[in-house]
Formats: sequence, C-alpha cells, structure tokens
Amino acid sequence: MSHDLALAQSHAFQLSRDLMVAVTVFEVDGEYGVLPSDEIDASDDLAVIHEFHPFGAH
Repeated sequence: MSHDLALAQSHAFQLSRDLMVAVTVFEVDGEYGVLPSDEIDASDDLAVIHEFHPFGAH
C-alpha cells in the first residue's frame, strides 16, 4: 500500500504490461493498492481508482 497515487499508478501500469493482465488501482483508508483485476470481488470494500489493461484499452 502507498500514500502516493502517482507511484501506485506507475506500478500498476508496469505490472499490467509485465503480467499481461488487467490491473486495478484502488483506495482503502487513504492508501492506494494494486491488484490483478480478476482478484477483486464485488463484495470487497474498495474504491476503484483506475483499471489498466495490457493492450492499452481502458
């Protein structure tokens, strides 16, 4: 988790390209995190910020 949104987004973009999967940046309690999108459940209490796709589609 990070308090720096720009850093989280940078890591998410690179992770998406490296793993070739969609990756989501989310916020919980003022901190930002990154997970592969398929690991996030609708029941998770997350504020989704952005989803990065490895082929550039948003």
